[in-house]
Amino acid sequence: MKAAAFLVLTTALSAAGLFTTDFWKIWGDGQAEIASYDLIEPHYGKPRQGVAVAIWVSETFSNSARVKADPGKHPKTDEFGVMKLNLVKDFQTGIYDYNDMTSVFVATQPINGRGPGYTTKVAFSSQEWCGNVFHQVLFDATKLRSMRHSYFDGEADANVDLPYPANAISEDALPFWARGMAEPALAAGETKSVDVLTSLQWVRDKHVNASWAKADLARSTAPVSVTVPAGKFTADVYTATLAHVKRTYYVESTAARRILKWESSTGEKAELLATERLKYWQMNGPGGEETLKKLKLAGRPRRTT
Repeated sequence: MKAAAFLVLTTALSAAGLFTTDFWKIWGDGQAEIASYDLIEPHYGKPRQGVAVAIWVSETFSNSARVKADPGKHPKTDEFGVMKLNLVKDFQTGIYDYNDMTSVFVATQPINGRGPGYTTKVAFSSQEWCGNVFHQVLFDATKLRSMRHSYFDGEADANVDLPYPANAISEDALPFWARGMAEPALAAGETKSVDVLTSLQWVRDKHVNASWAKADLARSTAPVSVTVPAGKFTADVYTATLAHVKRTYYVESTAARRILKWESSTGEKAELLATERLKYWQMNGPGGEETLKKLKLAGRPRRTT
């Protein structure tokens, strides 16, 4: 769908609440926001240096297939708008590296009995020298469909349905919540307790099953000053406190609402290097890697020595 047509459709269906006309002035332009981060990721009991890349973009989704809807392939009644986040983390653990990716899709209009701002899909994959894992959760009207394929003994292949409490959210959608793209919206100084589906990366790292947990969500009473490699900014602070982790997001106070940094009680920390708005899917030919310099990133070398 062309950006202009997508903008008309989405603003017509979700002009109130989280996804206002002002929101779509930014996110209805047909481009993605690419944000790069210096990353510290704890693993095997040690902090690991790495890089994270967050890719944010609006898309049209198929409800039946739960994937991006190509133009003309699905009836209009099957289509709805989403915001997508692909969060890629690359970090070294001794001789071998980890390549983790979490994809989160939050609906921008009512679907499956839920209002705008609720998660419709989370998918996680991890590739490292021991093996790989793929885990997907689909959010339906009254239940979640969890499908996991894992190299690790005791996990292997599993399909499980989970209950879906009212007003519950996904831990993996907390970056959306902090940016004002997901429920529950909080005013300055406000707190709220909600049910949260545990992060799929947490599930993989701890070799446990996905489950519901309680989280206390809070927004700071006033902005704070934040300095990261990308510069000095004024930020609102959002915290999510769960039994297994406390997550804190520092979000730019301007309309762009970029995530400037995040950190957790586990020792994970990410700081913004740079952002660009571009149609990255059109830049996969020779020469496209030149844009990595604007993101303070380097292309993968031909060999390591």
